[in-house]
Amino acid sequence: MTDDPGRDESEHDESTSDKVPFDESAIDDLDFESSLPDSDPEVGIGGTDNPFSVFGPGAETSGGANPFAGIPMFADIARMLSTGGPLNWDIARQMAMSAATGGKVETNVDPAVRFAFSDLARIADMHVQNLTGLDTTVGGRNVEIATTTPGVWAQRTLDAYKPLMTELATSLGRRAEGDDDSGDPFAAMLAGIGQMMGPSMLGMAVGGMVGQLAARAFGQYDLPIPRPASHELLVVPSTIDAFAKSWSLAVDELRLWACLQEIATHAVLNVAHVRAELEGLLRHHVAGFRPDPSALMDKLEGLELGDNDAASALQRTLGDPEVLLGAVQTPEQLAQLPRLDALVTTIIGYVDHVVDRAAGMLLGSHRQIGEAVRRRRVESSPEDIFVERLLGLRLSRQQVERGRAFVDGVVERAGEDGLSRLFAATGNLPTPAEIDAPGLWLARLDIA
Repeated sequence: MTDDPGRDESEHDESTSDKVPFDESAIDDLDFESSLPDSDPEVGIGGTDNPFSVFGPGAETSGGANPFAGIPMFADIARMLSTGGPLNWDIARQMAMSAATGGKVETNVDPAVRFAFSDLARIADMHVQNLTGLDTTVGGRNVEIATTTPGVWAQRTLDAYKPLMTELATSLGRRAEGDDDSGDPFAAMLAGIGQMMGPSMLGMAVGGMVGQLAARAFGQYDLPIPRPASHELLVVPSTIDAFAKSWSLAVDELRLWACLQEIATHAVLNVAHVRAELEGLLRHHVAGFRPDPSALMDKLEGLELGDNDAASALQRTLGDPEVLLGAVQTPEQLAQLPRLDALVTTIIGYVDHVVDRAAGMLLGSHRQIGEAVRRRRVESSPEDIFVERLLGLRLSRQQVERGRAFVDGVVERAGEDGLSRLFAATGNLPTPAEIDAPGLWLARLDIA
């Protein structure tokens, strides 16, 4: 049957003359309770562990009384936002793809562009290995440039960052001590909302962040974050070529610059102890947050759900990075930030030095390209600030200049041979104090 009044009854498949008259007394024989879905907290439908459950008004949850029992809109939202972990990856992927592509359908990279980057990668790899002495191979395979689109970059980056972001979500999802001690039922209700919606809120925030990065990334190491070991390095030709056009740079030269940048960063992060140190510092930072329940409460208190655009208003609130950034940094995080700063600035300063040397041999416009690319890198945007606060990666102009000054100071005093000791052993990485005084680093390593 259809409720469409414009449809002729003669179109029905079944004959109306064969219908059995409706027997109202049959309602008494139906067992509504047994027809409901079995309780399953993970599925979130019919289970009393779900504070949004519409079955059994007033059902208790592990967090207290169910504030939304019997309210279909919130029940539907809860089912939509249900997840099996601290971060809703389905929502993260949708948000990342939307932000990366702007809702447009992407086309595959032209094969001619892929071949061009493949040729450039071989040139860049040879020069990086010669200048650094570092091994760029992974599992015995030479490094390769994999050209991709912003949307694919976003999805691959979410996969690569998943362990780090899961740890972040676990940290932010912890309930702060004393959350339920106020005795205020409304405050308790909002705290419950925060816990229930936290995974989806994090999915929106992380997905949006990665999508925004994807929309402007040249390659996978625009942020110096280690990824699973692979001989393939991602670059985004459409973004590189568009930047070359906007700055009136030679496209082929900027493509080679991008290859040098990616492979040089890969070479450093391919050093096992450097990779382990950076991963450890990043994990320590993201695991150290303490949640601030008032951030979400303040947002939801001002949220108007009575209009026709309630769902959009709720989505905007949950996707607001400032809600997530209500997390409180701990003294432990602040104490280890100088170490993270020192390592990141060292990596950036070293990579810039290598790229400048290689580009000086290969590119006629290397100075113009270097200035344009580095100005782009330190221009702060909302997503950059978001990343910095979440991951502790402070990529300001000041930090970049610290790294450059350290490397220049080492080369001035001990030449390239002295600089080659930088990643040779675990204990050779400079301390925060040595970053600002390269002579101290040389003295500690007894480099003349």
